[in-house]
Amino acid sequence: MTILQPIAPQGCGCDGSGTRKTLISIDDALSLIFARTPPVEETEGLALGLALGRTLASPVIALCMSPPFDNSAMDGFAVVTSALVGDGPWTLDVVARVPAGQLATRPIYGLQSTRVFTGAPIPAGADAVVMQEDVQRSGATIRIARRPEPGLNIRRAGSEMAAGDMVLRQGQRLGPREIAACAAAGTGSVRVRRRLRVALLVTGDEVRQAGADRAAAQIWDVNTPMLTAALTRPDIDLITVEHGLDSKDGLFLQIAEMANIADLVITTGGISVGEEDHIKPTLLAMGAEVIFSGVAIKPGKPVSFGHVREAAWLGLPGNPLSAFITWHLFGEALVRRMTGANDDTAKRRHVVTAHDISRKTGRCELRPAICAGFDPQGREVVSFEPESHSSRVNGLSMASGLIFIPADAEWLPAGALVEFQPFCPT
Repeated sequence: MTILQPIAPQGCGCDGSGTRKTLISIDDALSLIFARTPPVEETEGLALGLALGRTLASPVIALCMSPPFDNSAMDGFAVVTSALVGDGPWTLDVVARVPAGQLATRPIYGLQSTRVFTGAPIPAGADAVVMQEDVQRSGATIRIARRPEPGLNIRRAGSEMAAGDMVLRQGQRLGPREIAACAAAGTGSVRVRRRLRVALLVTGDEVRQAGADRAAAQIWDVNTPMLTAALTRPDIDLITVEHGLDSKDGLFLQIAEMANIADLVITTGGISVGEEDHIKPTLLAMGAEVIFSGVAIKPGKPVSFGHVREAAWLGLPGNPLSAFITWHLFGEALVRRMTGANDDTAKRRHVVTAHDISRKTGRCELRPAICAGFDPQGREVVSFEPESHSSRVNGLSMASGLIFIPADAEWLPAGALVEFQPFCPT
């Protein structure tokens, strides 16, 4: 589908005048993350089979052309098309057999053919391969009813890449498709950015490990397993996961130690303005630089970013849905930036809503949504709950991503055009 007109208001609308004085927009927050966060400098060489999920520190250059020789795209018979004169059918002698991995040592002439298999070199003189389903074979001869076009079923040498071609650029994240391209280029090892060292600190005196005994006023800890799972990936070395200590002095020492050993310190909770919110005061007491504190979104408004000593710091809200959404929106972007990935922004696309939306204005709302097919015009449709709650995560397991409801939209009808950002694949 081609979107002919942009969504109105453009984007999420969270940079409107009503929020600009105290909160920044999503795009401004992302711009600050990209502008104020350098990637890690250290690199390492890895065998191709160990490089999944890592980011290239140098480009991949093809060592030779691919394919390295003319080869058959089919199981069939290599023939000389110029020898097939007049009207068919034609009868040809089968003079050789060439499996994949063996050289074609015998050239063919005139009404001769060579039995070839997929990937086998094309014998000299041949300029087409007739697939075996189109041939009638009788002993040492074959019968062809239709004249093949020159080049039929032949993969030409260098048709995919030439020696010296840049196959992948620096900053490319290596998935199965990129690894396939490296292998086709003859690259058995790659140079990648080292893994990002991350420390996670989860606060909240009221939380207990999931499944453990808890008092009447206590809740099970969602953020620790949720964020640990999000941080368990090939490009991250999760060096420590801790629960915040009760005392300010203890919290100071925890964060200081984390900042000394990590590239990125992630905290949850303690970043609002309540009497029990100690993360930001502790960071400021350490001389940390808070680059932004508060984004015009719902949920997740308190999300914060800065630097503490030599480490970057991302402060996520304590409510689990808020923590997940702000991690998806800002944490993923921060990791991409720090690992040197060149895909600086997650790809958003336009979708239409399956239901009406009625809400309070003021902040861009990010609501988990489920891809629910397509409407008669071929536009992608998403469904969602009538409202979201920052502490509820049950619906996340079914959601495909987030819709962005503009800050000044009090009501949107079913079929309204909104932005949608899919969740990163696991």
